[in-house]
Amino acid sequence: MFNKDRWNEILEALTANKFRTFLTAFGVFWGITILVLLLALTNGLKNGVEAGFSNFATNSMFTWAQRTSIPYKGLPKGRRFNYKLDDVEAIKAEFPELKYVSPRNSLGGYRGANNVTRGTKIGAFQIYGDYPEFINQLPMDILQGRFISYSDINAKRKICVIGIDVVRGLYDKEEDVIGSYIKINGVNFMVVGTFKNPNSQGDKEEEANTIYIPFTTFSQAFNFGDRVSWMAITAHDVFSITEVKERVFSFLRTRHTVDPNDERAFGHRDLSERFAKVEGLFSILTMIGYFVGALILLSGIIGISNIMLIVVKERTKEIGVRRALGATPWNIKGQILQESLILTILSGMTGVAFAGGIIWLANYILENNGPVENFANPSVGMQVVFIALTILVVSGLLAGLIPANSATKMKPVDALRIE
Repeated sequence: MFNKDRWNEILEALTANKFRTFLTAFGVFWGITILVLLLALTNGLKNGVEAGFSNFATNSMFTWAQRTSIPYKGLPKGRRFNYKLDDVEAIKAEFPELKYVSPRNSLGGYRGANNVTRGTKIGAFQIYGDYPEFINQLPMDILQGRFISYSDINAKRKICVIGIDVVRGLYDKEEDVIGSYIKINGVNFMVVGTFKNPNSQGDKEEEANTIYIPFTTFSQAFNFGDRVSWMAITAHDVFSITEVKERVFSFLRTRHTVDPNDERAFGHRDLSERFAKVEGLFSILTMIGYFVGALILLSGIIGISNIMLIVVKERTKEIGVRRALGATPWNIKGQILQESLILTILSGMTGVAFAGGIIWLANYILENNGPVENFANPSVGMQVVFIALTILVVSGLLAGLIPANSATKMKPVDALRIE
């Protein structure tokens, strides 16, 4: 490996026919480039999709009451019922594995009828009644002021926290927002905070058009009483909400006199289950990326092996002279393997560097032109580089193995006889 004469011989062998060496190396270069780019694109899709989930604690679910689908204990099919505040407290007491159980109510919608006014300005926004812990379930960046507190809940204060698009719609530039008042369905609320979505630079339309007020204030101001439209439930990290949810629904069926086999009485959206499916999908895509890249790389390795066979044939007389002068079979085999290994690693690492340049350019374009939906930060980790290097070393040895064995099988006399 550290023999200067051998390195000079390898250099001479690789530069003797530059065009042939280039074409041979290009197969490996292109294979490793495709492998890295496929993995980077898969990661870009994965990061983009996960960004949507990262807006909400993934070990969570939403649940709401629906119509019953089975008659039970004299109660008819199709009966409508609602969650109540005491359901929330009962669930908290019954299931210590749950971290947060947040009741929620809502009004309007940012694409619905106008429901918020400030002076002469009006707008249609989504109004939520929430508890303070909801900010831990749906992370958001508080730009000014604060979020809802338990003192607001207990005192039923008429305060609100508004999204950045609410600010744009109701306020002039440079106008003070904190401490001002807006009117929601005719009720005045003081603004105590503004927020944006932590992903997509806060531009996610629906959340940017949202207004949060204390749950108790919401219930009193808009005559909801103790009714709960739906709940956001998050389990502790050591538990899976997917495993806990069936016990929660069984508990709620008992509380609301619902048939134990009625699966349609409670609607829900399990983020943990959906996230697991997405993770599984991208694991498969990563495997496909490795498989396709490996196949393309294999074609390049076969090309190197074929060229090395030709090189051995061209250097038959040289090999005969070496053997006659006392070179051992391992000396001959080592040189052929080393030539194959060097050619494979150089072309492969050039491919990794080229793919890295493309990935950097893609991220640069994304940063300057804004995010793309469901696609973000295409990249590969250092483990991919190490895996690629391992593949190249193994491939280089395999590519040179057949030509090397062919070279060592020659008898010195037969090799010298060939003209």
